[in-house]
Amino acid sequence: MYLYCSSAKTLVISFVGMRTQELAIKPNMKVLLKSDSELLDEVMVVAYGTAKKSSFTGSASTIDSKKLASRPITNVTKGLEGQTTGVLTTSGSGQPGESSSVVIRGFGSINASKNPLYVVDGIPFDGSLSSINPSDIETMTILKDASAGALYGARGANGVVMITTKKGKEGKTQVNLRSTVGWASRAIKEYDMLDQKEFVQLSYEALRNGYVFENGYSWANAESTARERLGATLGGERYNPFKNYAWNEIINPETGQVQADAQSAWNESWMDALQKNDAFRHEHQLSLSGGNEKTKYMFSLGYLNEDGILTSTGFQRYNARANVSSTVTDWFTANLNTSLAHSLQNFSDYSGSSVSNVWYSAQFVSPLFPMYMKDLEGKNILGEDGRPQLDYGENGRPGSYNDYNPLGGLLDDKSDVKNDVASVRTGLTFGSDSDNFGIFKGLKLALNFGVDYRNQLQKAYMNMHHGNQATAGGLLMKYNTRMQSYTFNQLLTWNRSFGMHNFDLLAGHEFYAYKYEYMNAGKTNLVDGILELRPGTTLYSADSYTNNYRIESWLGRFNYNYDEKYYFSASLRTDGSSRFYKDNRWGTFWSLGGNWRISREAFMEDVEWVKNLSLKVSYGEQGNDNIGSLYAWQSLYDLSWANASQIGGMVSSLENKNVSWEKNGNFNVGVEASLFDDFINLSVEYFNRKTKNMLLSYPMATSTGFNGYNANVGDMRNSGVEAEIKISPIRTNDVKWNITLMGSHVKNKVLKLTGETPEIISGIYSTKEGSPINTFYMAKSAGVDPATGAQLYWVYDKDEHGNIVNERISSDYTKAANSKYYQGNRIPDLYGSIATDLSWKGFDLNILTTYSIGGKVFDGLYQGSMNNMYYNANWNKHALRRWQKPGDVTDVPRIEVGGKSTTTNRFLVDASYFSIKNITLGYTLPKAWMNKVKLNSVRIFTSVDNLALFTHLDGMDPQYNFSGQTDYAYSPNKTWSVGFDINF
Repeated sequence: MYLYCSSAKTLVISFVGMRTQELAIKPNMKVLLKSDSELLDEVMVVAYGTAKKSSFTGSASTIDSKKLASRPITNVTKGLEGQTTGVLTTSGSGQPGESSSVVIRGFGSINASKNPLYVVDGIPFDGSLSSINPSDIETMTILKDASAGALYGARGANGVVMITTKKGKEGKTQVNLRSTVGWASRAIKEYDMLDQKEFVQLSYEALRNGYVFENGYSWANAESTARERLGATLGGERYNPFKNYAWNEIINPETGQVQADAQSAWNESWMDALQKNDAFRHEHQLSLSGGNEKTKYMFSLGYLNEDGILTSTGFQRYNARANVSSTVTDWFTANLNTSLAHSLQNFSDYSGSSVSNVWYSAQFVSPLFPMYMKDLEGKNILGEDGRPQLDYGENGRPGSYNDYNPLGGLLDDKSDVKNDVASVRTGLTFGSDSDNFGIFKGLKLALNFGVDYRNQLQKAYMNMHHGNQATAGGLLMKYNTRMQSYTFNQLLTWNRSFGMHNFDLLAGHEFYAYKYEYMNAGKTNLVDGILELRPGTTLYSADSYTNNYRIESWLGRFNYNYDEKYYFSASLRTDGSSRFYKDNRWGTFWSLGGNWRISREAFMEDVEWVKNLSLKVSYGEQGNDNIGSLYAWQSLYDLSWANASQIGGMVSSLENKNVSWEKNGNFNVGVEASLFDDFINLSVEYFNRKTKNMLLSYPMATSTGFNGYNANVGDMRNSGVEAEIKISPIRTNDVKWNITLMGSHVKNKVLKLTGETPEIISGIYSTKEGSPINTFYMAKSAGVDPATGAQLYWVYDKDEHGNIVNERISSDYTKAANSKYYQGNRIPDLYGSIATDLSWKGFDLNILTTYSIGGKVFDGLYQGSMNNMYYNANWNKHALRRWQKPGDVTDVPRIEVGGKSTTTNRFLVDASYFSIKNITLGYTLPKAWMNKVKLNSVRIFTSVDNLALFTHLDGMDPQYNFSGQTDYAYSPNKTWSVGFDINF
């Protein structure tokens, strides 16, 4: 307690956790201090320290362990969605162990990194995020603005995700055992594809239309020719499932339709054969924690085994963690946090439109092709083991699907990666807050050291029996990478209070070093069954290199508050990066922030319905050096071009000694309030983030031999509003109910590019001055010609000034390819989450839903299934709306295979969605029962993750990436799980 006389007649009384009161002095005074819950509010981990949320001048959000524990996540990035405002995530690959991509408050750069910095226990983290067990995490704090993250300088320009692991607490040893089991299936619907009869019908029409519109046949001749050549086009009688009709009879010549009584002998979906609806997942965690006044500890062991929904894929992780802290004397403390993890990931090593990528071939293959070999009657041909034999298409399957079977490829080809990850965080602190230290009270010197190590061994084997390496006797590639980074900082802090004045100062130095070593080798003509390079006879490839990166930093911070009412903060950091030439290596970054706790003012004392009200403002400047190249300014040479037996090379990048820091000016203003005795808690913030001197590849004419060189060009702005409202409708001893609504709006605008080039066009995207990044730029559909069924386009000419003139409708796809329009982007108008948690006696229910409104996705997968290029690929059901005869009015052109067209906005789909992300129901057994068996607590629970996704197009994943495209990628998973949590 603190007492002093402000005058001869008044007395000021203050106590930690209580409201300060100034009273007139009277005989026999009795003073009742009122609780100041704001002073006891959430303590957040922030840059190089901690801060109370109500006093923080910057923008930050905290996610506690309970929110993470309710979800069966393998990678911590997948626990961020819907938990805080301003954070946008992708769904990430459904491959077990893979991470989501994360951006905070918009896209801070065009070519440089947009990823946030991850910090684990106070030190930037370079290990694998999948090596961190989410059960070991105590909190995750998201630093969004410059005032919150400027002390991390260049590395914090895109926001900071601070992960704090669990620590021991004073008291007897606590043992926690947590186990879950679950079953996963595909989380999003498959694209709605044609069945066998529909596929044959459209294949026939494609042939007929080709003869009519490309070869000039009459309608009657085209029909008869299409009927006769249908069999040869679709693979011959071997791939005719309709055994009561030959291919030249399957189309009724009178109706032009597939015979109504055609009976199929098989109907085998490739995708169904490859996917599991009950992929098993189990995870187990054992931890011990405790300690005394001097030493506290936490030890944990974890094991995870997760099967993928795709055959032969999965992820296993073994992890251990030890966190120990000790107060050696009243002026010396020490801590050591150590984690070890080993993981094994099995995956399919194919991507894109490679036939061997099952997410391409199996999703969109002709439904006529069976998974297993058939006899002439359409029955399975059995092998010597009595099992059906896989059909590799070696006997006449048309197109590129010969000598290929998706299930056989998954079983015979082997791809896996082993990761060994070790992280150490240790620190020594000298100094004390005790009054015994006189003028040195509050003065502390901290020495912190952190190291991250990752050794990765990857194997990629293509079998010698089938596929594109069969003739080479198989191919085995092995990749080994070794990463080691360390951070060493020395921090001097001073924290003192003098009456109403509170000071917190920091000065420090930090050094960061990163080293990455890569090596690979491959051989062909292998020995069957031995997945080692030694017995291979032919060298396929061999390569190695090393990358080094260094940052040295000086930093300082000044925090001041008066009477827990007026707060001011300032920070300064200067970074020197090895990515830049010595003359441009150093960048200085800073921030200023203020927080006014209005509710602490005297004029608010009688406003009892306002418990807390604060206004905060901040501005700062951060930097970014992460353009992807560790040698951004240098001219590099590719030495892999041997000149016969002599060493050879060629220039691969051009030198630019002037390239330097990309800078990011960040303004933030926000209001936080707690109203009606915590019935409503709300936070509203506006931010304006301007990126200057962007790190871009400066475009060059390709005739020079280069596409561009690294340079500082252009400005871009991200601005927006974030709001969070938490309502507590019921708060009784037995029932507690909270509802949380979050919404974020962000607007992106490119302000300036190069002097010569105000626009950068890449494929279907335009990045142009005055427009958002990655604006869709393509031809515009004008519908379908009712007379011919041809795709129509809006086209135009340009006058001598570049203005659009003579805009008209045409079927000329070549003209349309040069008549492009700007047609929106992926950035949503509003995104966020709606969550509720309800507890009643021992029961608890948590529901998390997420939403996104606005934005567009160009679904290239959907486009490919509507504009087929090959007869061995299927169509989407929407193709049934196609034009069939003159006079038809529809939005789908006539069916063609390999037809000539150009990309249009026809396949731009509304990206809005609503997702039921997680539902968890738990029950904590009564305390009386636990006392009888000498347990502290037992909780049993069940949950479902990624329960449902509602979108504008079945099959499309609107969260796949930030640019608004889709790919032939591993589907996200839906997981049902049950588990228990025992404390004793």
